[in-house]
Amino acid sequence: MAVRGILDTPPAKMTPSSPAVVLSQLQHKDLRMFLLAAKSFSEQVPISHVYVVNDGSLDSDDKAILKAHFPAFTLFELADFRSQSCPTGSCWERLLSIAELVKDHYVIQLDSDTLTVGDVPELRANIENGIAFTIGTFANQGLETMRERCEIMRARNFGPDAHVQQLAESNFDKLRNCDSMRYVKGCAGFTSFSQGSFTRAFVEEISSEMEAAIGTKWREWGSEQVMSNIVVANIPGAVVLPYPKYSDCLNIKKGETAFIHFIGTCRFDRGVYAELGSKLIRSLRQA
Repeated sequence: MAVRGILDTPPAKMTPSSPAVVLSQLQHKDLRMFLLAAKSFSEQVPISHVYVVNDGSLDSDDKAILKAHFPAFTLFELADFRSQSCPTGSCWERLLSIAELVKDHYVIQLDSDTLTVGDVPELRANIENGIAFTIGTFANQGLETMRERCEIMRARNFGPDAHVQQLAESNFDKLRNCDSMRYVKGCAGFTSFSQGSFTRAFVEEISSEMEAAIGTKWREWGSEQVMSNIVVANIPGAVVLPYPKYSDCLNIKKGETAFIHFIGTCRFDRGVYAELGSKLIRSLRQA
């Protein structure tokens, strides 16, 4: 309710000459949030197109609103991006749609629970130079070898009831190319993939190997984030965005944080999301 005014703002700023496109998987209840996420982002970062993967809950009114607010817009359906080698649901179709788009575009996966609240020159530079990125989870974070992450997680002795990400990371050594691959403990909610950087076949191969290693656990919620982390970490030149300039909502640093991922339920805590969202809506109206 606090951000319903986003419906009364002008269409999003689009830059046809930009190589970057935005993609997000969306459900009905997050429509207003996504409008705010994508519009605040496009005010700071030139994008040429918005793609949305319909989770199945978007109705005809939702689709009309999306088309009205994004001058260059395409809607995808889940059923068009499925693979027998990958889990179904849990955002896997989102990653497989990116594998298709990345053939021709620099693709930015942007979750609806994000806000761009300041200047983000790092993002513009990464797009201009074709550098993939992911949002980090701690200060001075970088990429690591897959073997390093496996040894760290293996030492913690997770049992079979562990979260799928914990179990997957502690079994990386079962992957055929473990010793030649990298990993990053990033977040699939805000990640980019440079043009031509990976293929559907790469995702399918790793997914099949992970399921062979940890069984049906691989089909639980959270496995797609592991796969996204693997993909971006193995793109040559990929970087982790500086933290906390780009951070989750639990580590906002006033005067420094320019991009916020409102993970979990924290967008409902202390009114921070509502306050920042309302401020952005006022700015969009003026623009």
